[in-house]
Amino acid sequence: MGGHSAEAEVSRKSADQVVAALRAKQHTATAIELDLNCATMLLALKPDVVFPALHGPPGEDGTAQGFLELLGFSYVGSGVHGSAVAMDKSVAKSLFQRHGLPVAEDMIVTPAQNTEKELRRVVAEVLAILGPAVVIKPLSQGSALGVTPLPNGGNIAEALSNALQFGPCMVEAFVRGKEITVGVLEVGQTLVPHPVIEVITANGQWYDYENRYTVGSSEHVIPAQLESCVSEKLQQFALVAHRILDLRDLSRADFIVTDSGEITLLEVNTLPGMTPTSLYPDGAKHLGYDFPTLIDHLVRQAYQRNN
Repeated sequence: MGGHSAEAEVSRKSADQVVAALRAKQHTATAIELDLNCATMLLALKPDVVFPALHGPPGEDGTAQGFLELLGFSYVGSGVHGSAVAMDKSVAKSLFQRHGLPVAEDMIVTPAQNTEKELRRVVAEVLAILGPAVVIKPLSQGSALGVTPLPNGGNIAEALSNALQFGPCMVEAFVRGKEITVGVLEVGQTLVPHPVIEVITANGQWYDYENRYTVGSSEHVIPAQLESCVSEKLQQFALVAHRILDLRDLSRADFIVTDSGEITLLEVNTLPGMTPTSLYPDGAKHLGYDFPTLIDHLVRQAYQRNN
């Protein structure tokens, strides 16, 4: 858990929940901070399974997964390749497009362009290609960190400068609609989609960092009030995205659905949050997996995979 990620505190909250769930199922669970002593502690403990309750880099981008592979430990979640590909929004979107999944038009901006002169040129290009209504987001961050939606236009240069502090970023055409998420759970050789969830926030707000992790700041509507054919498409897209990204155990795909039922796939999260306000546990619960049962399933599946 933890580490130096911008999402370290969220990671620790997820870890607290995971440890409590494991102990409720009679497992022996130890929380380990992702720091310079991590390898020494793991080698001393010799755990049957490691649960990476990590969010953002380096816990979710394949780095921690490669570390665990080198140490020879079984672990929950996707491997090095799937984690790395899914974490880079640009690479993931190229795979989505190749497989016919619906995505928004975008442009990539690099930190080298974070100068006054370059930003003027980039903004002019954004306006010409995408228009004023855009969303700016870092390529390799989660929990909406560094994300700025500009549904009615605004200061694109300032939003870009903020996002570029996290590294390269993506500018996407803004799509107005319902915020939707669909989890995927691997059960043996079968991928099972969660019920479709709509995320509702207060008027004029969106599912940002604060609304994700503040109790009472968002509402999860399960199942989402959508036409059945739209819900089925969303579940199918989540399953396809999980497969083509080469993911494992669990994932959560985020979408926007317009009033006319048009779907846009935004991104796929390989280690969904496990905090008290997180979406993934809510979806699993509606599949019949209460939280301790879900965590127990994930660690047993990881153990069986390598034993």
